[in-house]
Amino acid sequence: MPTVLDGTTVRMFSVGEVAERSGVAVSTLHFYESRGLISSIRTAGNQRRYTPGVLRYIAIIKIAQRAGIPLDEIQGALGDYDPMVRVTAAQWKSMATRWRKGLEDRIAQLQRLRNELAECIGCGCLSLKACPLRNPDDKLAALGPGPHFEDS
Repeated sequence: MPTVLDGTTVRMFSVGEVAERSGVAVSTLHFYESRGLISSIRTAGNQRRYTPGVLRYIAIIKIAQRAGIPLDEIQGALGDYDPMVRVTAAQWKSMATRWRKGLEDRIAQLQRLRNELAECIGCGCLSLKACPLRNPDDKLAALGPGPHFEDS
């Protein structure tokens, strides 16, 4: 069903068509819309209609989620762009660059965890004093036993 947006005739998709083309359940599309990740317009009969650009948004959301990026961060990045207009390659590059540091930090954290797990195999102590898995980065341990308050 074509619709005129900003003087241009645009082919609009129903929620079912978007679900089929994107491989995402209708309920997920409704969830994304409730979170402000995608948007639709409503017909006179109150049915959702989406521009073709929504397919790019959904692809970005799926890729970002697969990389472990939280929905709030995805929403923050997508919020910079008009949800009714297809995200360009340059805009996608900007988002990916924005997420790169966080991904690198997560990778480093997972590598540290993997290495700490390797050291702990067979140990099983889970000591509050010494175990890097149970009590990581314990800054107050150096002050000895008993309660301590950390200065802000």
